Amino acid sequence: MNKANIPPRAAAIGVFGLIAALAFAGMQLQRNSSNDVEQVTVPTNTDRTEELAANFGGEVTYVDSNGIRLRLVEAGVGPLVILVHGWPESWYSWRHQLQALADAGYHAVAPDMRGYGGSTIPENIEDYNIMELTADVAGIVSALGENSAVVVGHDWGAPIAWQSALLYPDLFRAVVGLSVIYEGRSETRPVRTLRQDPDDDFFYTRYFQQPGVAEAEFDADPRALIARLYTSRSPGTPTKPPEITDPRAGAGGWLKRLGEPIRLPHWLSEEDLDYYLSEFKNVGFRGGINYYRNGTLNWELTTQLAGARIIQPALFIAGELDIVNRGATRDQLEARARPQFDDLRGVILQAGVGHRNQQQAPEDTNRLLIEFLDSLELVR
Repeated sequence: MNKANIPPRAAAIGVFGLIAALAFAGMQLQRNSSNDVEQVTVPTNTDRTEELAANFGGEVTYVDSNGIRLRLVEAGVGPLVILVHGWPESWYSWRHQLQALADAGYHAVAPDMRGYGGSTIPENIEDYNIMELTADVAGIVSALGENSAVVVGHDWGAPIAWQSALLYPDLFRAVVGLSVIYEGRSETRPVRTLRQDPDDDFFYTRYFQQPGVAEAEFDADPRALIARLYTSRSPGTPTKPPEITDPRAGAGGWLKRLGEPIRLPHWLSEEDLDYYLSEFKNVGFRGGINYYRNGTLNWELTTQLAGARIIQPALFIAGELDIVNRGATRDQLEARARPQFDDLRGVILQAGVGHRNQQQAPEDTNRLLIEFLDSLELVR
């Protein structure tokens, strides 16, 4: 994809007028002449998004970045902080951070990443590789008229944040990862298995590899995926026993392996769930799953990062009970990560907290983020 000059926030009125007109007719198919990539933009519940953004101190805006259109929710004035969400989420996973960062004197920006919410949904799997994802984030900085930013990422957003810091060291002043720590580039080429052997144990990332399979299951029942997945990653929330207990992949897909929640986690209201569902009912799950289908390509595209260290000030925050880190202690995580950083300022595990720590423990997460940002003494 062409990484040439990213256009400013104010796009031509004619272009956006055309987009608005086509939105009333339903799904819009675009072809970008500069990179010849097919893109789909799906009209979303704009009024509801604007209402919720305002409730959390934000404003909905749109920018052109890296040849696609991204929907942002912005709050505050000051040094730019970009908040990158994970799977399967949206800008809304940062709802509790927007006003807090704005009140602390920062310009908080939470995009819907490509394939999500109100942003462009490229058609091809390879359009979701790490070079494109990081270029999307880098393009936001330019589109907002800034020359630097701090990047913060959670879940899939964490690898994007770490890689953004590595690939754009002059653009990103500092980096924070939530949930997924950076342990360096793999020395061996990962193999992408397109089909999981039905006699092997089921593992969700392998299940995701065959195009059309996982998204068909999730699109058919988005509520089951979101409610079960968010609950299963929130320790202490009661669930019913899973309907599939056979570990073999051939026994079925993923949803019935996740217990149905008896109640939602305390940090997820019915209103929250309904908004997430409205977004995925519009756009489906294919875009987000495509992130998982580029492991081999990502490795091949980043050979220049072999042995590279993150030079910027960095912070890692995770829930102590986050399943991603498989019970690793703070010291274990720090020992694995520190060789990859020049200025790792902390590895913090939040007691009693699970995977979605910025939603489950927003006040503590906000405190940690603001303390780190303030320590950078960014020019205001």
